[in-house]
Amino acid sequence: MDSDLIRRAQAGDEQALAELLKKHYSFIVKYVWKMSGDEQLAYDVTQDTLMKTIKKINQFHHRSKFSTWLIQIATHTYLDYKRKQNKKDKLDEKLRNEFSHSPVSFSNDWHEVQEALWKLEDEHRIPLVLKHYYGYDYKDIAKMTKVKVGTVKSRVHYGLEKLRKELKTDDR
Repeated sequence: MDSDLIRRAQAGDEQALAELLKKHYSFIVKYVWKMSGDEQLAYDVTQDTLMKTIKKINQFHHRSKFSTWLIQIATHTYLDYKRKQNKKDKLDEKLRNEFSHSPVSFSNDWHEVQEALWKLEDEHRIPLVLKHYYGYDYKDIAKMTKVKVGTVKSRVHYGLEKLRKELKTDDR
């Protein structure tokens, strides 16, 4: 039955694709949940797996079972999530260390610092992270973000001010 649905889906039949994905949804959720031990992560990875399946449906060549192909996509998606989480954890640790050694006194819990950082607009958070996490100079950040050096300095300064206010540590 899968092979008929797959062929129809590959031919552009959206109903067949939806039926195919619905049929395999709980299978993928259970697999990722068993693999990760994290229910929410299982749902997130499954969602991304299904999105990738939609994009790559024409790359399935019936050489293996469809479920095997889905497991392969889910496994790679899960590993990508883990890599991203490891990078995020390293960023968190680097920022925690950076701010704990900075002249800015963050007396709040690190979780609050992280939350405040993620509340910043991209235009302020990105230069701030590039400066204080990666250690880039203002000129390099200007090239990366395609804005003037003075704008980068202003955005880093403003981002730090917003963090201070959010954390209620502004000494002014």
